[in-house]
Amino acid sequence: MANKQQHMENFSVVIDFPIAWGDMDAFQHVNNIMYFRYFENARIAYFEKTSITEHMQQTKLGPILAETNCRFRMPLTYPDNISVGARVTQMKKDRFAMEYIVFSNKVQKVAAKGTGLVVYYNYTKNCKTQIPDVIRNHIITLEGHNFQDN
Repeated sequence: MANKQQHMENFSVVIDFPIAWGDMDAFQHVNNIMYFRYFENARIAYFEKTSITEHMQQTKLGPILAETNCRFRMPLTYPDNISVGARVTQMKKDRFAMEYIVFSNKVQKVAAKGTGLVVYYNYTKNCKTQIPDVIRNHIITLEGHNFQDN
C-alpha cells in the first residue's frame, strides 16, 4: 500500500486542512459537492503559487473553469485532516488541464481523484485568450518540465 508521500510526490501544490463538521450530509459522510470545493481550494493555491491571481488582478486576463470531474474512491468523515494536491498535466495555447487528489490522513488512503479544464479568459473583452508567457513560464517552472503545445 502506497503512503501519503508516494501519492502526493508528483503534485506540485499540496494543501492540508481539517474536514469541517458542516461538510457532512444526512448520509453521515462528506457531501459529494465538498470534494469540488476541496479541488477549488487546491486550484486557487496553485494560482497563487504561480502568480496567476496577481496577474489577473493587474491585467484582467485569467483562468475560468470550463469543466471538472471527480472519481470518488472512499467516503470521508469528520473528524479528519485531508491533503489535497493539484498539478497541471497538459498545457495548450489557451488552456491547461489540472489533476487533483484528496488524501485522508486519518485512514491513509486516497479518497478522491479529479480533473479540471481551465481556459484562459479576457475578462474585459469576455472571450478566451492565450495564456500569457509569464504565466506559462511560472507553470513550467513549478511543474519542472515543458509541455507539448497544441
